[in-house]
Amino acid sequence: MSSEITKKGIEVAKKAIELDRSQEYEQALALYKSASEYLLKGMQYESSQVKQIIGKKCSEYLERAEKIDSMLKDGTTKKAVASGGEGTGEDDDDDADASGLNPERKQLRQALESAVVIEKPNIAWKDVAGLDSAKEALQEAVILPMRLPQMFKGKREPWRGILLYGPPGTGKSYLAKAVASEANNSTFISVSSSDLVSKWQGQSERLVKELFEMAREKSPCIVFVDEIDSLCSARSDNESESSRRIKTEFLVQMQGVGSQNDGILVVGATNIPWQLDSAIRRRFEKRIYIALPDTEARCKMFELHIKGVRNTLQPHDYNTLAHKSEGYSGSDICNVVREAIMMPVRKVQHAQAFKKCDENGYPTPSGAFWTPCSPSDRDPTKQFMSWQDMPAEAIVEPPVDMRDMVQALERTKRSVDPKDLGKIEEFTRSFGQDI
Repeated sequence: MSSEITKKGIEVAKKAIELDRSQEYEQALALYKSASEYLLKGMQYESSQVKQIIGKKCSEYLERAEKIDSMLKDGTTKKAVASGGEGTGEDDDDDADASGLNPERKQLRQALESAVVIEKPNIAWKDVAGLDSAKEALQEAVILPMRLPQMFKGKREPWRGILLYGPPGTGKSYLAKAVASEANNSTFISVSSSDLVSKWQGQSERLVKELFEMAREKSPCIVFVDEIDSLCSARSDNESESSRRIKTEFLVQMQGVGSQNDGILVVGATNIPWQLDSAIRRRFEKRIYIALPDTEARCKMFELHIKGVRNTLQPHDYNTLAHKSEGYSGSDICNVVREAIMMPVRKVQHAQAFKKCDENGYPTPSGAFWTPCSPSDRDPTKQFMSWQDMPAEAIVEPPVDMRDMVQALERTKRSVDPKDLGKIEEFTRSFGQDI
C-alpha cells in the first residue's frame, strides 16, 4: 500500500515538472502540492534512506510551488525556467535587502513578529504547582539533552516534538514557559493557529515555513503552538485545499526536511487530542498527559493564589479547601480565589456601619482609617454611614477569611466535563504516556 502511494506521488511529480517546463504554471502548482501530499503520506512506511530522499524532493516541490504561486500573483514569468526540480531553493540574493531577507520574506516575517509572542520567560519549576510527573518527563525530554548534550548523541537523540494534552486550565501553557526558562534560557515562540492562517492563497504555508526559519535563527528555541488541534485536525475528503496545504507544510517543517532542526523543540497543546491528524500525532514523539491537580497540588494552588492578599486563613484551611475542590482545574482554583478576594470589596459596598482601624484593618480607637462592621457591633468608634460618606483613602477593606473562600467555592463551578475526561483517558491508554 505504501509503495503504491509513493509511486503515485512520483508520477504526479513528473507531470508537474513537465507542465512547469511547458510554462503551464497553474496546473503545475496544483500537481506539485498534490505530489508532496502523496509522498509525505507514503514516506512514513519507507526505510530511513528512502525517507531522506523523498523528504528532500518534497521540500524542493513545495519551494517550487511557492515560487510559482508568487509569480502568478505578481503577473510575471521571470525566473520561470524549471529544470526537473532544480533551482527551487530560496529566492535570489539580489532581491534581498540589508537584513538578508527579500521583500516577500520580510513582509512575512513582520506579519509573524506582530502576531507571535517571542520572549525569554523567567518561570522556575517551583512556580508550577503540582504536575511533578509531567515535570520529570519534560526534564528528561528537554532539559537534560540541552544541559548535557554529550549524553545525547547517535541513537540517543533528544525529542523534537512534545504534545501536552489534558483538560483545559491545567497549566499546559505555563508548563511550556517553564520548560523554555529552564532549558538554557531558550527563546520561547508562542503562536496560535489564527496567526498562521491567511485569507490569501499560499500565504498560510509560507507563514508556517517562515515560523520555523525564525526558530532556527533563534536556536535554541521552543516553538509553542497552542490549540494545535484547530490547525492540524484529521485530514478528510471534505476539507479545503488551503487547509490541507497548511498541514502538509507543517508536517514537512516538523520533519526537518531539507533543513536542520537541531536546537528546536516543537511543543503543542490541546484539549482534544483525539482530533489530531495521525501524521501530526506521530511527529509529536512524546505525548504527555497533563491531568487535573491532585489534593496536594490544589492545596498549594490556593496558597499561591491568595499570597499577597490580606487574609486570616490557616494551614488547615487550605487542606479543607483542597478537599472541597475535587475535580477543579488550576484555572478554576484561580477563579475561586479571584471571587473570594472580591468579597471584602462587596462588604465595603454594602456596609451600613464602620469602625476605626489602623492601616492594616485592625480595630483601634486612635486609628485614622475606617473598616466595615456589623450594625450590632459594640465598638465605641462605630458610626452608621456608607462608604460614600468618607474619603476613599480612609477606607480599609476587611481581610479575606475562610467564610469568603467557602462561599466563593460554592459560587464557582468546575469547568471540566467528566465526559471529556473519559475521552482524554481513553486517548492516553491508546497513544499517550501514562504518568
